[in-house]
Amino acid sequence: MRGQTDEYGKKLYSGTEELDKPVVDRVGEIAKARDIPRAQIALAWLLHKPAVTAPIVGATKSHHLEDAVAAVDVKLSDAEIKDLEAPYVTHPIAGFE
Repeated sequence: MRGQTDEYGKKLYSGTEELDKPVVDRVGEIAKARDIPRAQIALAWLLHKPAVTAPIVGATKSHHLEDAVAAVDVKLSDAEIKDLEAPYVTHPIAGFE
């Protein structure tokens, strides 16, 4: 089942890779500057959004859970949030045929 899910995800998001790369790169820049994993930056950003009450974390390894727990203590500055959001480009709705 997991292989089918992985393939569906690759198909579903393959058209947005070029649009998403600047966002991924920005997450990496901030993570490197803070010397923490990218996952912690990404989850910290989610936790700064009032509409997100519980991010879905698909942990398959223990360090995934460790990063998720550690992200709770990562406080992003307003400038970092702005920097993370700046390269984002909206995507067309996907997955509904």
